[in-house]
Amino acid sequence: MRGFPRDEFESRVARAQALMDAQGLEALLLTTEPEIRYYTGFLTRFWESPTRPWFLVLPATGAPIAVIPSIGAHLMGQTWVEDIRTWAAPDYEDDGISLLADTLIEVTRDDGWVGLADQMESHVRMPRAALKQLEKRLGSRALVSDGGVTRDLRLVKSDAEIAKIRTAIDVAARAFDRVPEIAAAGVPLEKVFRDFQRLCLEEGADWVPYLAGAAGQNGYHDVISPATEAPLQSGDVLMLDTGLIVDGYFCDYDRNFSLGPPNPVVQSAHARLIEATAAGFEAAKPGAVISDLFHAMAGVIGAEGSAGRLGHGLGLQLTEWPSIIAADHTVLQPGMVLTLEPAVETTDGKLMVHEENIVIREDGAEWLTTPEPDAIRVIS
Repeated sequence: MRGFPRDEFESRVARAQALMDAQGLEALLLTTEPEIRYYTGFLTRFWESPTRPWFLVLPATGAPIAVIPSIGAHLMGQTWVEDIRTWAAPDYEDDGISLLADTLIEVTRDDGWVGLADQMESHVRMPRAALKQLEKRLGSRALVSDGGVTRDLRLVKSDAEIAKIRTAIDVAARAFDRVPEIAAAGVPLEKVFRDFQRLCLEEGADWVPYLAGAAGQNGYHDVISPATEAPLQSGDVLMLDTGLIVDGYFCDYDRNFSLGPPNPVVQSAHARLIEATAAGFEAAKPGAVISDLFHAMAGVIGAEGSAGRLGHGLGLQLTEWPSIIAADHTVLQPGMVLTLEPAVETTDGKLMVHEENIVIREDGAEWLTTPEPDAIRVIS
């Protein structure tokens, strides 16, 4: 089912307003795609254009107010938002700033605080000059930290959100099962990438904004480089990591494949990754902290002091708060969706990575992906 019922958004707004009240905020100013979509359901690929800014004002009481370019009025009108204020964008002199300032002034007192996201993984999506212009127009009102209001709300997913993430995962699972159709010795890696995106679309993805991967003997050097024309070879390890979208929600996990029977180095590394992921899963219980998951996985892969993050949050974005690192002590709560992503070194500076998706429930973790067995998948 596409979208959410109105009460899903009303609940999000009510919870945000309770947190705002506790921090003395009279409004939230939201400027990024996931923030605006979280409170409105406004879903469009038009965010790929950097030309126009988009704003949403969440007052201390009542429904959100959209302050957006006129090109978006019809689509925003299909959401539950009723107060939609527009300007003809782009406007080189005043690109919605006076309209936004008037809206904020309308819903706040003279000395009121307007919350704006300012922590890790956030940004303000408007030109710096426009932000300075807005501050000047607001006069005695102050733009202050939102205290993580929206980030904290997004940390815990509703059952409806979890269902959408699971749908995206199931689409990717079907595409992974079809990789033997597109991968074989002699096939260029870049062709595998293109064909895998096609498989994802055929299986039900709306689009595939993220696809990473690599291939090589005994593993690969990194997992972020673009695919090359180099053909796959017998004995290669092929890894594909996808973040595809279904109805606005991501999955994010990978699968490793051996082209032909795996050698002992590859099979041992894969089995250790599966063991590490299982250890992270067992540690993922309500009341535990994120660093517990890190230490559980790092203990298996033997990288306590050298590992980067071993996973992260997942939902409206490919990677969300928190990061699974030793320094993160976020308490696990039911409804949190996480990736578990350990990596191990193999030989000659190469590595292998494995990733699964889980959700925290009242009595412990639940797999959203179907966990891989110790044995690596083989393409004969």
